[in-house]
Amino acid sequence: MPSKVPTPKVGAKPSDGSFAIIETGGKQYRVAIGDTIKIEKLKADSAKGSALPKEGDVIVFDKVLLIDNGTDSTDIGTPYIEGAKVSATLVEIARNAKIIVIKYKQKSRYFKKNGHRQPYFKVQINKIS
Repeated sequence: MPSKVPTPKVGAKPSDGSFAIIETGGKQYRVAIGDTIKIEKLKADSAKGSALPKEGDVIVFDKVLLIDNGTDSTDIGTPYIEGAKVSATLVEIARNAKIIVIKYKQKSRYFKKNGHRQPYFKVQINKIS
């Protein structure tokens, strides 16, 4: 009887256990190398005079709250880890599905209908340092 050998899933990333927690857009994300996450749209950096990022650009997150190397050490920031960076590649710029907001008051002919599509960036994590 042949023994069952587990086969890795297609597109599986290495499971070394290392991860980081970053903050962007008022939210916190747990990321590992190779992860793809959806984040809030980033503004243009007015201090550097640059335009909005384009697909394929490298984005560096410097608000790193925690880094775990997966084996023996965990660095925790107060609130951020000084000098720590997570770099990612911008994969996609898109908008979420439309959310419909309706305001209605009976017997007064008041009806308002608004729609909203929140823009987002999809990024792939390249490096944690």
